[in-house]
Amino acid sequence: MTALRLTKPTLAVLEILIASTDDKPPWGLSICHEADLGPGTVYPILDRLKTLGWVTTRVEEEPHPGRPPRMYYTLTGAGRAESTAAIAARRTRRRGAFRLAGGAA
Repeated sequence: MTALRLTKPTLAVLEILIASTDDKPPWGLSICHEADLGPGTVYPILDRLKTLGWVTTRVEEEPHPGRPPRMYYTLTGAGRAESTAAIAARRTRRRGAFRLAGGAA
């Protein structure tokens, strides 16, 4: 399985997924709006996360006239652990690089 590249857009999507709750999971376009990213960026990230087993999806069951059903995204247990660890490691690396560049931490 391919490792996930932790780009800024990927980190933004992961942070939204981590902050979500089971009673109010995010759907694709809500993630786009919250992350300020286009669907051409967000949906491939969500597809990669699903392929890695980090997220599960479910289709909205209640009918809503005038729009298709929403696809909700939820982190799996492993996905939450991997996401949290990846974000923490990224922050640690960024702080270390900032210190090496002579910045104040």
